[in-house]
Amino acid sequence: METMTRRERIMTALWNRQPDRVPVTPDTSIMIPCRLTGKPFWEIEINGNPSLTFAYINAVKILGTDGWMFNGTLDFKLRSPISSESEVIHRDDEKWIVRHVTHTPDGDLTQTIVSPKDNPSTVTEKIIKNLKNDFKKLRHLFSDVIGYDDTTYREQKKAMGEDGMICVYIAVPGFQNFISYFDGNLEALTYAYYDEPDIFEELVALYEKHELQKLEMALDAKVESILTGGSGSITMQSPALFDKLSLPALKKITRMCKEAGVLCGVHSCGKERHLVERCANETDLNYVNPLEIPPMGDCDLAEIKEKFGHKLALMGNLHTTQVMLLGSVKDVRRESLKAIRAAGKNGGFVLSTGDQCSRDTPLENIYEMVRVGKEFGQYPLDFDRIDDEIKRLEKEA
Repeated sequence: METMTRRERIMTALWNRQPDRVPVTPDTSIMIPCRLTGKPFWEIEINGNPSLTFAYINAVKILGTDGWMFNGTLDFKLRSPISSESEVIHRDDEKWIVRHVTHTPDGDLTQTIVSPKDNPSTVTEKIIKNLKNDFKKLRHLFSDVIGYDDTTYREQKKAMGEDGMICVYIAVPGFQNFISYFDGNLEALTYAYYDEPDIFEELVALYEKHELQKLEMALDAKVESILTGGSGSITMQSPALFDKLSLPALKKITRMCKEAGVLCGVHSCGKERHLVERCANETDLNYVNPLEIPPMGDCDLAEIKEKFGHKLALMGNLHTTQVMLLGSVKDVRRESLKAIRAAGKNGGFVLSTGDQCSRDTPLENIYEMVRVGKEFGQYPLDFDRIDDEIKRLEKEA
């Protein structure tokens, strides 16, 4: 019998407590919500019709998952007078190409976005062409945060209701987040790090200060959850660079959230084992996501639960390709049971997937995850029953 709302259930688990049952939250952050609208992806990502956040909320209601929205919206006001404009410079039946210009007091920053009909957008031209030449302009994007508007966030909260929780994202410095600014991607970013160390150090300090000011505003707005980290924290950069560039800000963010009584989690797809250990031992973090298995990641759910489950709640980690996209309903059922078996004891666990289920993931596989949570996830867990079902499924495989 369920005694909690979906929002209560997932937040209880991510506070590392025991809810009524294991929450079920596959990562359906972009592609599946866009697909479920039945519209070209550019309608959502370029025209905001609907916005991605409201498309996600609609997907939660359709799929019956315990909602976990990563991109709640606060509109921040910056000290620097910047403005922006976008223009569709090409459109056909398969894609739109959009030119985006940001006007700063020291000149313009430009980027180009290709938005296919049936896939997420890709930034093909990024704003930093040369760090030394563009830094005066870039500084304006990270100027002091002097105010915020929470109108959209309140609308999102109302639309989500008790179907799930909403995170506001606060980034940390590091290659995992800087890569979105550098034209030439990881190669150009790496050269900038070594060729312009003084400017890069200033960028790290400026970025951290800017994000901490955003966090102060978010806590003032009494948001229910903060998400930090960044995709590829130990994949886009080495563990040593993570410790140098990202971990100091993570410590500050998690401490501020703890003092405010606000739930704080880290998302980092790809390799994450090093991050988990650092966060468990050196920060005030509440939970980690998505704990991907090899070859995409390096996390063993049972091992992490045993070593760090007393400090961190866990959210993961079915394989998005082999299981969710290509696997059968029975495969999903078996792997969901194994994940609950590995990390569900005493709560502090959300049954989820690796980073983002692909566009063509069969919806029946997502529904099966939800069924397993309802059928086998009630606390206290019946491990004998779970084991018997796993054995039965393995015999039929």
